[in-house]
Amino acid sequence: MKTKTKNNLLLAGAGLGALFALRTISRRRHEFSFKDRTVLITGGSRGLGLVLARMFAEQGAKIAICSRTQEQLDAACQELKSGGATVMAFNCDVSSQTQVKRMIKEIKETLGPVEVLINNAGVISAGPLEEMTVADFEEAMKIHYWAPLYTMLEVMPEMKARGEGRIVNIASIGGKVSVPHLLPYSGSKFALVGLSEGFRSELLQHGVHVTTINPGLMRTGSARNAFVKGQNEKEYAWFAIADANPIISLAADDAARQIMNACRYGEAEATLGLNAKFASWVHGLFPGLVTDVFSLLNQFLPGPGGIGEERVRGYESESEITQSPLTAPLRKAERANNEL
Repeated sequence: MKTKTKNNLLLAGAGLGALFALRTISRRRHEFSFKDRTVLITGGSRGLGLVLARMFAEQGAKIAICSRTQEQLDAACQELKSGGATVMAFNCDVSSQTQVKRMIKEIKETLGPVEVLINNAGVISAGPLEEMTVADFEEAMKIHYWAPLYTMLEVMPEMKARGEGRIVNIASIGGKVSVPHLLPYSGSKFALVGLSEGFRSELLQHGVHVTTINPGLMRTGSARNAFVKGQNEKEYAWFAIADANPIISLAADDAARQIMNACRYGEAEATLGLNAKFASWVHGLFPGLVTDVFSLLNQFLPGPGGIGEERVRGYESESEITQSPLTAPLRKAERANNEL
């Protein structure tokens, strides 16, 4: 009996070793160098987008970033250029197909065709369902679904013609597990996950690898620029404290490094953070249970009231608790990643 058990363990170990070796060989076969490649990062002026721009620049890539906020765009561009990067910056609303076409045309004429596309632009409105409007859902879909669609459609023909390309769509664990008080965000990220997976299945035969990224909480400093509704100070407090907690949130540099590696090796999907991986795994097995647990959690979140359907930024909703040591890691990230 002992001999049989030992043999089974040896076989299992050999099988795992073979799987690991095959994965390593496959990754190396699809490895993609970023040196002298043209990389477009939407929402690249601050937060995760800026961290990614820095890392791609360190790899020798030519960088194009876009944003709707000129002041942050200028600061990001100046920082990247001071580090020796080749950079173009565009004030572009990526939910406008006309503006996207114009931007990508100009990038091609100056830096060359886009070889790596990172769809990172995003918007968050936090608050109870009672205070959300149709406009909140429409805006989220424009930024998280239509904008990535416009950029992918624009770069896809030349990527197919070259027989290679990388597209990374920054979705969210909220696109796998719907989170209370973030319904416009979660619903639109679910749509992006489906879009991204479908593009991969159709483009992989042409050498174009589309990667879906599902991050959990990240300490990028972006919470201060999120929108909050209803009891805005309370909404911002739970959001900021969770974002700042190093136990449940991922450092921006760590997240960006994992995203870059997933892009480099053309991986289909990457879920970032142990909490996000666990939530995705449990939801896959017991979706009803997870929904019921979130229903209980929702009872402890701020109810409707306060400023109602009006929305303000996180930095306009500061309170004593959000200016306490509990959010110190968030403040550090804000300063580091051009969120102020």
